[in-house]
Amino acid sequence: MGCEFSKPSWCCWDSEQEKPIAQVPERGNEDDDESQAKSLPQFQEFTFNQILSATSGFSVENIVSEQGEKAPNVVYRGKLSNQMRIAVKRFNRSSWPDARQFLEEARAVGQLRHHRLINLLGCCSEGDERLLVAEYMPNNTLAKHLFHWETQPMKWVMRLRVALHLAEALKYCTRKGRSLYHDLNAYRIVFDEECNPRLSCFGLMKNSRDGKSYSTNLAFTPPEFMRTGQITPESVIYSFGTLLLDLLSGKHIPPSRALDLIREKNLQMLTDSCLEGQFSNDDDTELVRLASRCLQYEPPERPDPKSLVAALLPLQKDAKVPSHELMYIRSISTAIPLSPLGEACVRKDLTVIQEVLEKLGYKDDEGAASELSFQMWTNQMQEILDSKKKGDVAFRHKDFVTAIDCYTQFLMVGMMVSATVFARRSLCFLMSGMPEEALGDALQAQVISPVWHIASYLQAVALFSLGKEKEARLALGDGSALENQKNKKSS
Repeated sequence: MGCEFSKPSWCCWDSEQEKPIAQVPERGNEDDDESQAKSLPQFQEFTFNQILSATSGFSVENIVSEQGEKAPNVVYRGKLSNQMRIAVKRFNRSSWPDARQFLEEARAVGQLRHHRLINLLGCCSEGDERLLVAEYMPNNTLAKHLFHWETQPMKWVMRLRVALHLAEALKYCTRKGRSLYHDLNAYRIVFDEECNPRLSCFGLMKNSRDGKSYSTNLAFTPPEFMRTGQITPESVIYSFGTLLLDLLSGKHIPPSRALDLIREKNLQMLTDSCLEGQFSNDDDTELVRLASRCLQYEPPERPDPKSLVAALLPLQKDAKVPSHELMYIRSISTAIPLSPLGEACVRKDLTVIQEVLEKLGYKDDEGAASELSFQMWTNQMQEILDSKKKGDVAFRHKDFVTAIDCYTQFLMVGMMVSATVFARRSLCFLMSGMPEEALGDALQAQVISPVWHIASYLQAVALFSLGKEKEARLALGDGSALENQKNKKSS
């Protein structure tokens, strides 16, 4: 859909049209804010095999792009060998034909570290493959929470927090010399494990090829891009204004239509009806005024990120209330309802887990070495199959040392893969006081069967045993979610 831009006069309402943005003391220390992300590893170049393993071979189950496989550049979730969760953006083969340009851009963005950003951890450029590796954010995009919510609309105070966090991210990037952001929109803002909004680092990369493309609907494109085909730092502020409209209305309203409503002083049509009673008229008016300034036709008339932060700070309410409470989403630090198996994992009750694995047998095994396939092998494989059967007998009788030896003989041949054998050996390692080895096997089980809850639960137990509480809780949440999905399908 196209849009005709006309140069508007400044006419929000009455005498406020030249009212300057309030200047207030900035909160905190910028160096302190930046240091909160310093614990992240330095940017690195990954091998394709590392990313292949982390994403379980780019498994369909690991796709997190909201358009799924139809997205032009698909994003996958994954997990590195050190248990760090990652998001991997895999560009299509026509993107970034110049490998050196891709690496230079990635390295530059990879130097940024801030707690308002989804930070870039690394990249991969092998052959035709161009991949970016960033922090993983588990709680969906702003677009999902604003436009496609299922239970509760986003609260007004949370919308104001999103606007501030985004402004702080842009301010940091500008201070670091990365003031251009390509195609800023509600899909570029994602919520972390504590439900704090973060700006994706992917938009800081020049778009593929010449870096000049701007892919949003033309109705939301900055007017100067329509004239010149170039984006500027002021273009980013224009897009920030469209995001303020999204937050205010709960809909994706074209700026031209929104400015018409503002000139007509018809703010009721512009404000999300779900927000009734949640804010004062002053707050509403101030956010509309700020959006209007961001959407000015002439780029120099728009505020800069520093001014945006100063304008949004006084609007913040309930600053001490955690974001996950405002979003009605459980934090990883809060208790989550668990099944009896999940509870056993928290207690590290290995006997209960062993009983579950024994009862389950090989029914959930999605690898090539299911019980049926074992029976179909020729006599030439009998010795290998015997080692697996001896391992099963030892596992049943809790002779975990023998089970480890037998399962290892079976797995060393490498001709058959079995998530269940890796899971059983993982438990045997746990029973034998070898949590590092147990974690490795649990990860292998997940590579073979990405949606198997047992693999995630075993990772959680191993991580608890290694004293990695945060990582263990995340793995536990994964196991619980996968178990619930499995139970819903079978019910």
